[in-house]
Amino acid sequence: EVSRKITGHIEATDVRVVLDDHHHHQRRRLQEILETIRKADLSERVKQTAERIFRRLADAEGRVHGSSPEEVHFHEVGGVDAIVDIVGAAICLEMLGSPKVVASPMPTFHGYVTGSHGVFPLPAPATAEILRGVPWRKLDIEGELVTPTGAAIIRELASGFGPLPAMTIVSIGYGAGKSDFGIPNVLRVILGEESASVPGSGPEGVAVIETSIDDLNPQFYETAMERLFAAGALDVFMSPIQMKKNRPGTLLSVICDPGRVEAIAAVVLAETSTFGVRISRWERICLDRRWEEVVTAFGKIRIKIGERDGRVITASPEYEDCKRAAIEHGVAVRHVYESAVALFKTGRL
Repeated sequence: EVSRKITGHIEATDVRVVLDDHHHHQRRRLQEILETIRKADLSERVKQTAERIFRRLADAEGRVHGSSPEEVHFHEVGGVDAIVDIVGAAICLEMLGSPKVVASPMPTFHGYVTGSHGVFPLPAPATAEILRGVPWRKLDIEGELVTPTGAAIIRELASGFGPLPAMTIVSIGYGAGKSDFGIPNVLRVILGEESASVPGSGPEGVAVIETSIDDLNPQFYETAMERLFAAGALDVFMSPIQMKKNRPGTLLSVICDPGRVEAIAAVVLAETSTFGVRISRWERICLDRRWEEVVTAFGKIRIKIGERDGRVITASPEYEDCKRAAIEHGVAVRHVYESAVALFKTGRL
């Protein structure tokens, strides 16, 4: 149920997940939750993101309660509402184009919470475990400001924690919390465009993770690439190389935000036959990017626009939009692509 509510004089979107008695009392293990997600009609990227978030929860709960992640029984965390929260966050991120996420430091809070395992001090043990290494700022509110589910979502999605980055703000959204803490109880999301042309921003730093492989079944590269993008890779590419004993091999290169190095390296080590990766730090300068939409004879097609100092440098129709429209109308992809380009150029005249 979606509605609007006022909290701390701010109007925000309020979402309630309404469950029947059967779902209220269900207990789930990690594998059952993951199987539910894997069977859902979702993109591979959404499934992989949701799975990583739930694994973070399971690892934290396991460490707190002295069991393996597979043995953890999820109660509140395993409820349908938490599945909706986590999968919904993954879907929203994909709908926004899988942008870089930067979070503010976590606000401190205190008190006690009653859960299925009894009474625990706040932050809840699983929340504190998940947020190891994350900076906190002093707020000291009584009540649970950050739940284990929320902690797992932000820890998985955020590439860093700190002040608002230099950017041009595009839109702002507020999601309402349920409790009254005497302050606006909202999660605020600010969507913006990073720009190398913002005064003082300069080139942005990225990490490059590489490994040389000569013994991997070529069929496995497709899954590896999908999971690398799902883990937050900015780009993934492969180059043919010649290795020792004159064997042909593949150089796998992944570009990512510096804060995603550990997650990306874990995927490379898990999905390929390599025994190690090389990590280097690079700088890059990018065009400012934004999206426009044109209405062609084949439907709506998004156009990705690259600008520099406010001047359009390049514009490209989104391939997946063109492919979908071409299949629906039984035409060649290039016809849809060319139609979108022509309409965009006409609108610029």
